Amino acid sequence: MFIRSDNGPEFVAGVLREWFARLGVKTLFITPGSPWENGYCESFNGRLRDELLNGELFYSLREAQVVIENWRREYNTIRPHSSLHYRPPTPETMMPADPACAVGWLWPDRPTLGGLEMVT
Repeated sequence: MFIRSDNGPEFVAGVLREWFARLGVKTLFITPGSPWENGYCESFNGRLRDELLNGELFYSLREAQVVIENWRREYNTIRPHSSLHYRPPTPETMMPADPACAVGWLWPDRPTLGGLEMVT
């Protein structure tokens, strides 16, 4: 098993490399100065840094966990992504309290009456 990453200090640190060795995981580093070799990760890391990390100063690990998790949820469920035709990767779903109403909500092109599907 391999983990592919750039050559940032967080990935070449001795402690991390020792941990990977204990887990039996090898590292594959991209060529320095070649972010296109790991484009998806580089894009995400750049957005995370630009949209969140550069504007925050964390005073505790717990604060960092909460703030980053909130950003991650918004990034994955609300924020539109141009590569997905301006839809989020995993949009939040809402189901009506009354399952009978779901017919009209799930299939808006089918005629319904009071949440009951009309069969013609």
